[in-house]
Amino acid sequence: MRKLQTSLGHRPGKRFLRVGGGALALTLLAACGGNGGGGGGNSASADGCPEGYPERPIELIVPFAAGGGTDVGVRLLAPYIEEELGGATINVVNREGGGGWIGWNALRAAEPDGYTLASLNTPNLISGYLNPEQGIESSLDDFTLIGNVVTDYGAIAVRPDDDRFGTIEELIEYAQENRLTATSTGVGSDDQLASLSLNDALGTQFEGIHGGGAADSLTAVVGGNVDVMFANVGEVATPHENGQLKVLAVLGDPENRGELLSDVPTLAETGLEGVEDIRSWSARGLGGPGGMDEGLQQCIADAAAAAIQNEEFVAAMAEQSLLVDYRDPEEYRQMLEEEEAMVEDLGGQFIW
Repeated sequence: MRKLQTSLGHRPGKRFLRVGGGALALTLLAACGGNGGGGGGNSASADGCPEGYPERPIELIVPFAAGGGTDVGVRLLAPYIEEELGGATINVVNREGGGGWIGWNALRAAEPDGYTLASLNTPNLISGYLNPEQGIESSLDDFTLIGNVVTDYGAIAVRPDDDRFGTIEELIEYAQENRLTATSTGVGSDDQLASLSLNDALGTQFEGIHGGGAADSLTAVVGGNVDVMFANVGEVATPHENGQLKVLAVLGDPENRGELLSDVPTLAETGLEGVEDIRSWSARGLGGPGGMDEGLQQCIADAAAAAIQNEEFVAAMAEQSLLVDYRDPEEYRQMLEEEEAMVEDLGGQFIW
């Protein structure tokens, strides 16, 4: 059986971006961008674009509510893409609902002319069309991939005062003999897939409790209503630092895990047998409708690459406890295809 595994960190061209010193204040970034409408001169990225592009505003769909992590990241990124496209206007539009599929269906229905883009959140997007109960007929081919922006690795956390387990080894040993409830933000989420992968690899007995977001999961664990929190590093870093949670392990690559929670071991560093290759993550990238002209795709991808790797943007995302992980369209497709295989495998055996 294929465990929750990728070769993250060993793929050529992988770029995790870090910043030294203090991260720039978000207020400074807001002053840089706004809705970015005006003409700001030509950039290197815009030089390779089809003549006249862009000649009208670009709609960038966020398939989740305003104010959430995806929304914040997209709104931080948009001004930098505007600049790289020579002073384009990007209108960020929230089309939430249906687990993201209100927005993704709008993207699929749009013309592949470069004027409609969207945030692609995985594994949510992949779980949506692979789960037969959802009735969504789609695939990666319905989307033109622009590039990955963020990879937020998984993490396992408990209450600091839960004396049953103070280390990940103690938690695993306990869970092999006892049923433990575990948070999950939904069926097919990376949280659920992580707990299922451990159950499959180690014989643990984590039982997912579905519903709500990271804030609800935190409340449930801190309040003693759920035993273990499966979440992402960006969601538990601050509660760990302020003593609300104790993070026992990060489900990331030891070589490319970023600086957050550097005091917490990855599973691969624990010495536990059978977990060396287990990974869990939530990724956020950019895409357009399927069938986009290759030249136009490359134009947008070049602009996005420069924007995503801009030091100010990287610093702003670090303030949000998010690790910028740029991947070009080819690398991004490889990443999503591996994730698709993993979701299909675990989902088919344990979820649907």
